[in-house]
Amino acid sequence: MDEWKDIIVTDTLGVIRTDIEEEYLAHLLCLGGTCKFVFNDKEFELHPGDLSIVRRRSMIEKIRPADDFRCKIIYARPGFIELSTPQSNYATKGQLSLFNNPIVHLTPEQQIVCKRDFDILEQRIKDTGHRFYRETLINAMQTAILDFFDFHARFYGESDISAQNASIMNRFLAMLEEGTYREHREVTYYADRLCVTSKYLSEVSKKASGYAANYWINRYTTLDISRQLRNKSLSFIQISDMFGFSSPAYFSRYVQQNLGVKPSDYRE
Repeated sequence: MDEWKDIIVTDTLGVIRTDIEEEYLAHLLCLGGTCKFVFNDKEFELHPGDLSIVRRRSMIEKIRPADDFRCKIIYARPGFIELSTPQSNYATKGQLSLFNNPIVHLTPEQQIVCKRDFDILEQRIKDTGHRFYRETLINAMQTAILDFFDFHARFYGESDISAQNASIMNRFLAMLEEGTYREHREVTYYADRLCVTSKYLSEVSKKASGYAANYWINRYTTLDISRQLRNKSLSFIQISDMFGFSSPAYFSRYVQQNLGVKPSDYRE
């Protein structure tokens, strides 16, 4: 695999590991068999015809495919996805929903459409002699994304987020995706950066996702902390410093409050 590629289509799990620094978004269509995995600390199981869209592969753990599991996967860099995503408020709702449940159950008709999108992308990737190669890739990816929006909207319902609120929520999530929560876990910080009040940001978050802004800050933080705790090469003091806690004792209290166990118990 060439590291410079913006998009890769494969039928094999593990082509891009979950522990590499460079992020890739994963879109997986299950073609046969089953596969269990843990995402966002919850267990899920893929069945034939399921589409799974994962924005942060570092949240995936314990992938357990059955012997007869078959799939098709699109890996794409975030910048390429952003470039290919059409202007639509639905992207915000879809992103938030997929954070909690990365699986969409497709109808037989949708499975045909989805498989066709994957096949076209694979064909376009191979057609490197095309004079407008990058443009054709973007066009094929945009078509696939619009189909993904349609699948998701039919399964979860339409979006009623206004353009202004979608913009605020997108920028808020972008800061969290960048890891800003490691230094700032106060809603006021994000509200100030977005030029709104803390109350307004929480209202927007509640309307867009069903959860207040503080929920998403804590969720991103605890998921990252739990991942760092599983890295036994890091001491508790190093992890505490990584997240800007004033003392290891405060870090321990935060972990107990949000993960329900002491850091030492979680690591065991």
